[in-house]
Amino acid sequence: MKQLQPDTLIRNPQGKPIVSCVVIACDAARLWKVVGHFGGFDAFIPALSHIEMIGAGVGALRTKCFQDGNLVVEQLNSHDEQAMNMTWTMVYNTLGIARLWAAMAVEPLAKTHARATWTIIAEPNEEEREGFVQFVQDFADNALENVRQLLS
Repeated sequence: MKQLQPDTLIRNPQGKPIVSCVVIACDAARLWKVVGHFGGFDAFIPALSHIEMIGAGVGALRTKCFQDGNLVVEQLNSHDEQAMNMTWTMVYNTLGIARLWAAMAVEPLAKTHARATWTIIAEPNEEEREGFVQFVQDFADNALENVRQLLS
């Protein structure tokens, strides 16, 4: 009998990063408090009905529950309060996404302005290829525009 070896279904996606940025007239700490809260994305993504968290800090899982019944489960890979950045990986979804890795970072531009940058690398399932990149870009752009409105 062949001895079982460690394995995993989680792989980093390949592809060109999809980047969305927003500059907001507020200090970086205030912006980070919104976009750096891994369990709080429902504050600026209206398509979410709620978020369920399992655990806290690096390794925590969040389930994003969408109004339309779709689910996305993601694991927090890194979270640095001082540098104001974090990364996460999708581990399950019902949206037709094969693999997804994302990062959120905030940088101060002046005492009165800050930039949030959301970087996503994602691969669609085979049947979801057409329009996929534009869908992800629009989703991130709309979410960060909601952050601008929330903090303005």
